[in-house]
Amino acid sequence: MTAIPQNAPLVYITFSADINPLTTETLIANLTNCANAQVKNVYLAISTPGGQVANGLNLYNVLRGMPFELTTHNVGNIDSVGNAVFLAGAKRYANANTSFMFHGVGFPTPPNIRLLQEKECREFLDGILREQARIGTVISQNTKLSSEEIAELFKTTQTKDISFAINKGIIHEVREFKIMPGCPVISCVFQKQTT
Repeated sequence: MTAIPQNAPLVYITFSADINPLTTETLIANLTNCANAQVKNVYLAISTPGGQVANGLNLYNVLRGMPFELTTHNVGNIDSVGNAVFLAGAKRYANANTSFMFHGVGFPTPPNIRLLQEKECREFLDGILREQARIGTVISQNTKLSSEEIAELFKTTQTKDISFAINKGIIHEVREFKIMPGCPVISCVFQKQTT
């Protein structure tokens, strides 16, 4: 793990991964180390295909609760629940060639599951709508997107470009990602899990 100087004015963290329990806990550990070192500003360079809703909302809440100023920067693509994580930044930037993808929530089902009863179908739908509402609240609180626009994004998978992101307040500015010389950089590195 990278040593973080006490009272560092700025630390960079790079995160390019799915959002799952392992990646979430690793990122939180690095953020906690920054907080313990009394870092003033953390700059999170992020690209993610999304992942598990519970982990994404956990990250959003932890990021918002940290004692440093957080800047998030889209350096590739921000997809799915990754949008909630990205929106935790007080300042939000994106490279010109990046994108943001929105879609509705889905759940994996065990193999050979049979949803024959109305009760099971309603339980799945209730879970989907509950998770979409949680993500939708984060999006509406941090952007100019209306609840109607968010609902439409959830109904159809849509990938949005930088002009949409800036017009809707997802980002504050288009700028190229650049690490300032002399600043500590923490790279979150994960092994691909094979199945």
